[in-house]
Amino acid sequence: MPSYEEVAAENKSVSAVLEQSTGDFAALVLIKGFRFKVALMEEHFNENYMESEKFSKATLKGKIDDFDISKISNTPKNFTLKGDLTIHGKTKPVTVTVKISKTANGVNAAGSFEAKPEDYGIEIPSLVRKKIADKVKIDYNFLLSK
Repeated sequence: MPSYEEVAAENKSVSAVLEQSTGDFAALVLIKGFRFKVALMEEHFNENYMESEKFSKATLKGKIDDFDISKISNTPKNFTLKGDLTIHGKTKPVTVTVKISKTANGVNAAGSFEAKPEDYGIEIPSLVRKKIADKVKIDYNFLLSK
């Protein structure tokens, strides 16, 4: 949100699998793996919002429409992934655009989408509600090796 310190985090404690013959996709995120620039933000994220002791992971499970590994090249191609996103113990259907390309070691899948904390039962205290966006942007970049 404008005029506030950026609320952003990176997580390298993520695993993903793409079944190349079917287009089935799954990703698992460990909530405590998110690293913020400001330690206090990380503490509030884990304790007050995500309740990471109780809800330790988030998952995305779905299928990439019309996936055909033989049509994947070095040039990223857009595909649509339809599936279920589970965060904070709540599951919602999502449709996500995935840019997929070939790499020397496998396949790269990247993109972004948005999620609303309220859709997943995540309460933002009124004291900080204006500092946090209504929609959280989630960027992802997976190198899926063979």
